[in-house]
Amino acid sequence: MTLSNLPSAQPYDGPPDYRVVGRHAVFPQTSHDEIERINFLAQMNRHLSARVVPGVKAAYENEVAPAFTKVHGRPIADRHEARRALLEDGSFCLWSAIRRMTMEQRQQAGRWTAIRQREALAQKVAELTDGDERLKLNPNVAIPRYVSAVDHHCMPGSYYTEAFPGDVANAANYDHGNFVTTAGLLGKFADGGGHAVVKWMKRNYPDFKPATILEIGGTVGHSGLPIAQAYPEAEMTIVDLGAPVLRYGLARAKSLGVENVSFVQASGEDLAIFPDASFDWIQTTMFLHELSSTALDNILRETRRLLKPGGIVLHVEQPQYTPDMPLFEQTMRDWDAFYNNEPFWSRMHELDLDQHMVAAGFGADTLIHGGVTAVVDKDLFPDAADDETEDYGRKAAWHVIGASI
Repeated sequence: MTLSNLPSAQPYDGPPDYRVVGRHAVFPQTSHDEIERINFLAQMNRHLSARVVPGVKAAYENEVAPAFTKVHGRPIADRHEARRALLEDGSFCLWSAIRRMTMEQRQQAGRWTAIRQREALAQKVAELTDGDERLKLNPNVAIPRYVSAVDHHCMPGSYYTEAFPGDVANAANYDHGNFVTTAGLLGKFADGGGHAVVKWMKRNYPDFKPATILEIGGTVGHSGLPIAQAYPEAEMTIVDLGAPVLRYGLARAKSLGVENVSFVQASGEDLAIFPDASFDWIQTTMFLHELSSTALDNILRETRRLLKPGGIVLHVEQPQYTPDMPLFEQTMRDWDAFYNNEPFWSRMHELDLDQHMVAAGFGADTLIHGGVTAVVDKDLFPDAADDETEDYGRKAAWHVIGASI
């Protein structure tokens, strides 16, 4: 074969190099080998979604579903039957095993990076936050069992555990390792979801000028800071159960120059620290799927209580399972519930959220629906916003449900 006959190289469509992600004052320092572990895992996740998932889908349509029909004399009835049938298929099992492996290895890699420097990180955070009234911690806040019983996304200790007073290692792990899970699709500061919400609000409510904004379950501020930056005259409050993410979040915000945001430790189910009608805008972003059914309803009721007349509440989530969503897609989305330590994912995505919003006190005629796609730095990932790859739960595009009263 001559050089002229060699196949032309395909354009690179993988994640950007981890070295180009945004850094801030409390971002963990990473060595060459740590960076390459993260690059490998991010590229493996991209490979799974772009090249392996289409093969699993073809196997389901051409082999798994027809075989089920032949044996049972009827088509597959629901996503539960589809999952059990796929468990007999080698391509699905291979995809599932590697995807679980990348999540476990992402936590191993991210935690090692954070733990080896956790004392230094804690010191940096303390220097930025000690005495700052915008950090309001409450050691008496109880961690509910639906949180304490689960290491979310295979992260040991989830978002709230600390090894010593002032520890922020789990927050640092979550921040810098998020690149693996999203393969860079959320941008330099993993804040593409927040920028997407801002873009949606500016387009749909151009005259909305909130004075007070609340985000529930905001962790380190990935989605909240873009909102605070876009509405600099507003006072923004980010609430979370985890003290480590709140400490880290305020230090991160200050080092990025975002000053109009406070971080408060509290349960979204009981926000009695705030009086009725306290906020013009209440936001959650990829948070509802972390909640038990009881907690979800409690939080929806609290958002109704806390919303000012003329205010807006928005919840950004992956789409609900509806009759028109193909069973294969439902099944692949359900993977997180069975294999990624997201026990409430499946149940939450089959709920009629409109019904739950109405039960929480919102009028059916006030409900809001929409959709957003991550807004990211084009120099980092130029094809991110136009990416057509479907990863059934990882794609940086979400549905919006909310209400305006």
